[in-house]
Amino acid sequence: MSKYKRKLYNADKINDFRELVSRYSNLYSDKVAFEYKKEPSSKEHIKITYGQFADDIKALGTALINLGLSQKKVAIISPNRYEWCTSYLAVTTSDMIVVPLDRALPDNEIEDLIMRSEAEAVIFDKKYSEVFSSLAKSKKSKLSHFICMDDLSDFTSYANLIHKGHSLLVNGDNKYDNVKIDNKKMSIMLFTSGTTSISKAVALSQSNICEDIYSLAQMTDIRKEDTFLSFLPLHHTFESTCTFLYGTFSGITVAFCDGLKYVQKNLSEFKVTGFVCVPLMLEIMYKKIKKGIEEQGKTKLVKNMSKICNGLLKIGIDIRRKVFKEILDNLGGKLRILIAGGAAMSRDAIQGFLDLGINLLQGYGLTETSPVVAGENDKFKRCGSVGFPLPGIDVKIDNPDAEGIGEVAVRAPTVMLGYVDNPEATNEVLKDNWFYTGDLGYFDKDGFLFITGRKKDVIVLKNGKNIFPEELEILINKLPYVSESMVFGKPLDDGDYRICAKIVYNKDYVDEHLDNLSKEDLFNKVWTDIKENVNHKIPAYKYIREIILTDTPLIKTTTQKVKRHEELKIILEGS
Repeated sequence: MSKYKRKLYNADKINDFRELVSRYSNLYSDKVAFEYKKEPSSKEHIKITYGQFADDIKALGTALINLGLSQKKVAIISPNRYEWCTSYLAVTTSDMIVVPLDRALPDNEIEDLIMRSEAEAVIFDKKYSEVFSSLAKSKKSKLSHFICMDDLSDFTSYANLIHKGHSLLVNGDNKYDNVKIDNKKMSIMLFTSGTTSISKAVALSQSNICEDIYSLAQMTDIRKEDTFLSFLPLHHTFESTCTFLYGTFSGITVAFCDGLKYVQKNLSEFKVTGFVCVPLMLEIMYKKIKKGIEEQGKTKLVKNMSKICNGLLKIGIDIRRKVFKEILDNLGGKLRILIAGGAAMSRDAIQGFLDLGINLLQGYGLTETSPVVAGENDKFKRCGSVGFPLPGIDVKIDNPDAEGIGEVAVRAPTVMLGYVDNPEATNEVLKDNWFYTGDLGYFDKDGFLFITGRKKDVIVLKNGKNIFPEELEILINKLPYVSESMVFGKPLDDGDYRICAKIVYNKDYVDEHLDNLSKEDLFNKVWTDIKENVNHKIPAYKYIREIILTDTPLIKTTTQKVKRHEELKIILEGS
């Protein structure tokens, strides 16, 4: 694909987070930066302007500097909330290293990562008070400052620090203004998902992330009139870069979700125009939309109207949002853009959202690349692809096979500095300025990138044929009663593999539509559907030969990626 298609918009470039915070004050001072409620049941909406946000960042940064934390590591852990965002930028604009921790970790893993990171301060939500009280008493870590975002007497108060910072500034303290930012050195230390025994600490610079923001801004039309719902965990680069940092760079309002079960309600309450998410959530949303259409007996009508709308779209007439207003009103009425990444997504769901007039953009990236490497843009899309490399980012397919599939390698200013204190692991993935992702993919003739799966997850049969589990999982997940699935190869005595699938069914759907079936009959129905709706659509060597049926969700990370190695271990131990 020619490079001009990678750049649709002119964009400002920032070099570090100081310049980002200046943008808040200079361009958006009176605009609402954050909106949230203290409780899901509350009708009161708290709104924070960009001017107040910038002031709080400077005040907290000043207070942290006066605690003697310059050039030290500061950990942050909490659900998504305003204080997380303020802390992240206060730390990084004060010449300190921020260590965002996964909010879903058990206490023992939080302790482990605190010690591995060598953080000397932590800023945390009250739900973590017990683990940090224990760490304070044991003195096992290097932590000397325990800062609670809520008012708990045993810890330093976040609110008091903000107040102290403002007082210091009024009295002429200029330490924050005198900080010099080196945008090329480690400013963010992120642990990859997985158990602490195998997680690696990724070192990112402010330049890494600012370059990604610049690339995103040239491809996607995010407007200051937008309100994005934030529900993916902020510690993950996908949410922190795309919603928080790129979003506020663009002047949007970030609305904090009350919880996954409140998403639909929040879409309406906050007048949400967009959000960043993983495909699993969109698959669930699409199935609910489809079910609602079927229950109203309007499947044929919607299908015919979609054809008419798409036909008119080809000649520049877009009536989708008027035609499907009733459906869009159930999604809050304002939703216009969805950004998805992290896994494969069914073409039916992708096309379904596009047919409604919602701009669905698929992307691809990793923590090690700050994170976005490739994406669709507002003009150029291809169903099933992850778009094409962002401006300034080079991607190649290493050692492609006969079908053009090989390992995806990235060369860009967004690539990490390396893994902290782990040169061996760094050297495995960084070679001659290229980062080897461990993902397999290919480019089509027009330059669109397709990801076929993880290199380590590919099932290589004895005859040399490759099977990509995600390809089969997409077909299985189309079945209306399936919540999720995992395809795997069961080792055989002759060195080959038997292709199997663990299928998680939606208990609510089964109770409502298939409640007259016994467990044996349900299993037989699923097995019949797999043979008719999956196996008949693929070559014989890819056939699923065995299934496991359950209503227990698969083991996943907090960003909803299936922990295949853990699932496979349980399956094989039980066989």
